[in-house]
Amino acid sequence: MNPEKDFAPLTPNIVRALNDKLYEKRKVAALEIEKLVREFVAQNNTVQIKHVIQTLSQEFALSQHPHSRKGGLIGLAACSIALGKDSGLYLKELIEPVLTCFNDADSRLRYYACEALYNIVKVARGAVLPHFNVLFDGLSKLAADPDPNVKSGSELLDRLLKDIVTESNKFDLVGFIPLLRERIYSNNQYARQFIISWILVLESVPDINLLDYLPEILDGLFQILGDNGKEIRKMCEVVLGEFLKEIKKNPSSVKFAEMANILVIHCQTTDDLIQLTAMCWMREFIQLAGRVMLPYSSGILTAVLPCLAYDDRKKSIKEVANVCNQSLMKLVTPEDDEPDEPKPVVQKQAEPNPDDSLAKQEGTASGGPDGSCDSTFSSGISVFTPAGTERAPVTLHLDGIVQVLNCHLSDMAIGMMTRIAVLKWLYHLYIKTPRKMFRHTDSLFPILLQTLSDESDEVILKDLEVLAEIASSPAGQMDDPGPLDGPDLRVSHSELQVPTPGRAGLLKTPGTKGLECSPSTPTMNSYFYKFMINLLKRFSSERKLLEVRGGFIIRQLCLLLNAENIFHSMADILLREEDLKFASTMVHTLNTILLTSTELFQLRNQLKDLKTPESQNLFCCLYRSWCHNPVTTVSLCFLTQNYRHAYDLIQKFGDLEVTVDFLTEVDKLVQLIECPIFTYLRLQLLDVKNNPYLIKALYGLLMLLPQSSAFQLLSHRLQCVPNPELLQTGDGLKAAPKSQKADSPSIDYAELLQHFERVQKKHLEVRHQRSGRGDHLDRRVVL
Repeated sequence: MNPEKDFAPLTPNIVRALNDKLYEKRKVAALEIEKLVREFVAQNNTVQIKHVIQTLSQEFALSQHPHSRKGGLIGLAACSIALGKDSGLYLKELIEPVLTCFNDADSRLRYYACEALYNIVKVARGAVLPHFNVLFDGLSKLAADPDPNVKSGSELLDRLLKDIVTESNKFDLVGFIPLLRERIYSNNQYARQFIISWILVLESVPDINLLDYLPEILDGLFQILGDNGKEIRKMCEVVLGEFLKEIKKNPSSVKFAEMANILVIHCQTTDDLIQLTAMCWMREFIQLAGRVMLPYSSGILTAVLPCLAYDDRKKSIKEVANVCNQSLMKLVTPEDDEPDEPKPVVQKQAEPNPDDSLAKQEGTASGGPDGSCDSTFSSGISVFTPAGTERAPVTLHLDGIVQVLNCHLSDMAIGMMTRIAVLKWLYHLYIKTPRKMFRHTDSLFPILLQTLSDESDEVILKDLEVLAEIASSPAGQMDDPGPLDGPDLRVSHSELQVPTPGRAGLLKTPGTKGLECSPSTPTMNSYFYKFMINLLKRFSSERKLLEVRGGFIIRQLCLLLNAENIFHSMADILLREEDLKFASTMVHTLNTILLTSTELFQLRNQLKDLKTPESQNLFCCLYRSWCHNPVTTVSLCFLTQNYRHAYDLIQKFGDLEVTVDFLTEVDKLVQLIECPIFTYLRLQLLDVKNNPYLIKALYGLLMLLPQSSAFQLLSHRLQCVPNPELLQTGDGLKAAPKSQKADSPSIDYAELLQHFERVQKKHLEVRHQRSGRGDHLDRRVVL
């Protein structure tokens, strides 16, 4: 510093003392400055006051010499003390040079700067609030200072500033928020602690409504919640807890929509505390904001659904996620579906262009109007509206929701509970918004069929519920259901017909326009046949599924849909099946279900007497497909009490190729005859006179069997038949007594028998072709 330079009104002694390396001498100089400034204040000499402050700032506080800077700092503090209440008039000039010293490399100088600013603020009090942002910015840097003395000094200044803000009602929150939003993303733990402490203070001030600006700092708060320091995490938990309490008290002023995406993102984090906290917030948002959250459903589901599969280690998160899921589901109502007026025919989706569809869909990661949720939200719905007041309508767009559900259901690695939740959502949407949902059915159908191979029975049950709803919903009726399953589908669209009661046992010819349901089940839609065809196709390509779960799936479908319609349609489809081995296996499966399942009790009773045209029609339809398996055909005749036709069929068995599999089927049929399902048949053996063909049919089975346990079982049963001498068949048998149950006269049994022979001949030809190729294992029995 130039000793000849004029620093008036500062005396040379003051200047010399301010530049001294000893603190005590600088302190003496500060007292002289204070005395000098007081005189100027008394004289109201503002020019000299400004000159003193400018000199201390430019020539000392901002000097290159460290001792001069220290002298300038203590001198500025002395000026502030001398000015007293008038210091507010000069705060900008007093504060700026001090804040510059906050960045000094010398820790002692940073401490003196902190001390000087403390004295300035202490004197000015509320007058410093217009300069709050620069003070906060400087303090936020000192909060992370490595020197403990500097940190200690900054904490004293910080507490003083908090007291001033708390006492004042003139705090500029609008001007402060941008700075807070910027600083809240600091990674330094001390800076984070500083930020959190200030948010907590501002939240506690009644005159400051920080809730209005919560969307701007919420993401940063969740970032801080993941800090490694336990104390900081705890402080952040408290802050978030206070905000949530405030939200619950004043939901009408909360900007739910602006924070929805933030919660969605943090609900998907790997940090347990962040995820649980975000999920709790999401739960409250859904329950408080209601339908305002619907446009964010895709993002919410993306975050919530995986949590439902958590184990006990994350039980709390799982429970809250489940509440979120249930609450969100309740927001979807029938009013979200299309109106009841006629709509244009839904166009078939042959080969959808991913670019076209994705351009209109929201993403699956965060869910929101920012490109990841329904565009409806752009209509301006941004805040909660109390239930008692009119609110802008929220239109439910299913594109994003269905995309998320489809994605989760397609992921085989995802947990069972998540898959169940997805299926419950699909079922719920088909119930509440069927018209909208049927636009997505073609894209959902393949994955729903694939889910039938799931390892969990509960998943399969829910899957079947969805498929059954699709197959039976009136919304699924279409003039043109589109391609059923691509060009490789074995049954053509026009062939999907069921027998009509016009002529019993005869199928409608291919080419008949439209799709018809079984006469007794008019509620099935066009997707029902698509379902049946694809289900059989899946059984054909995945034999293990048929073997392990086939019976279970069909029985459940019989509970969910009409059993007659299921058997009617499957029999009709199998009649055209090109893979005869599969057709035989499938018929055997269906027959076993028909004869043994409690779910088929009503259908068995319907077939037992064949009293109605519908039951006769069903029998003829089943019979034609059952012919793929000779023994099941006989069992169907036993079930329907067509004993004479059963005897005629057994007579034809002599012309068949008797294999081990064939004899095994006969063995199983004998076992079935001893089951409760055929109790009526065994009791009819007591009436030998009126049931001769039943007895002859059973003897025919006995003659087919080798000397096995089944042979002994049936033999013992027939030995219990009274008056065996009446089994002689003479002329008297040509005209059965009137009391004997005859085969239904409305059914052309001769034509059915011819059909049986044709089918068996076709089976024989196929087996011989396979044998000629060397890929058929010849299991014929040499008798």
